[in-house]
Amino acid sequence: MMILRLAQWLDRLTVWICLSALGVLVGAILTIVILRYGFGTGFIKLQDAASYAFAILLIFAVPVTLARNGHVRVDIISERLGLNYLRQLDWFGLIFMLIPVCSLLIWAWWPSLQYAWTIYEASVETGGLSGLFLVKTALPIAALFTLIQGMAVVIRQGQTTS
Repeated sequence: MMILRLAQWLDRLTVWICLSALGVLVGAILTIVILRYGFGTGFIKLQDAASYAFAILLIFAVPVTLARNGHVRVDIISERLGLNYLRQLDWFGLIFMLIPVCSLLIWAWWPSLQYAWTIYEASVETGGLSGLFLVKTALPIAALFTLIQGMAVVIRQGQTTS
């Protein structure tokens, strides 16, 4: 199916984004520590880069985790019930929780995102890194990716029962 291929491609893209953000985060933190404690200096733009990378890593980890069935089920009786119950629970979660929450997140974030792009929002720190508007763009994109991954999980479960 088209949605499954799209979900697989988006998963690879999202993993690449997470790994890239992790690399930037580790490199930036290491450099910040060396500069601060080795040379007694700081670099605001590098600290902003670390913050931006952490935000990107955190938000894109959600669809990656969902695609790998790594999300936490807060359900104490699911271990004792069968696969049919889990499928129904996943359908319920997708229809009544994931779709509304991710859709609301995209809808509610949109005005703030438009404003951020209008002014090309930058760091609040003096001498900080520009491009905060790009980081803010990650939230609705990750919400959309999460929606697609959630639909793919439910479709895959439906295919295994057929």
